[in-house]
Amino acid sequence: MKPGLVYGRTDDFSYNIVENPVHVHDLNATLLHLLGVDHERLTYRFQGRDYRLTDVHGRVVKDLLA
Repeated sequence: MKPGLVYGRTDDFSYNIVENPVHVHDLNATLLHLLGVDHERLTYRFQGRDYRLTDVHGRVVKDLLA
């Protein structure tokens, strides 16, 4: 990750996201990418539904990478 990076912005009360929201699934996918793990390959099927560490969502946020 880029050191000292501030990504996104909130309102004056830090309650609402104003700019560049990142979901927790996206953050997990980005951290797994930095660890060298492809989060999309860790998919398994259970009771007819696909599961993975980032659920079926999650994308790597390229803006956070150095």
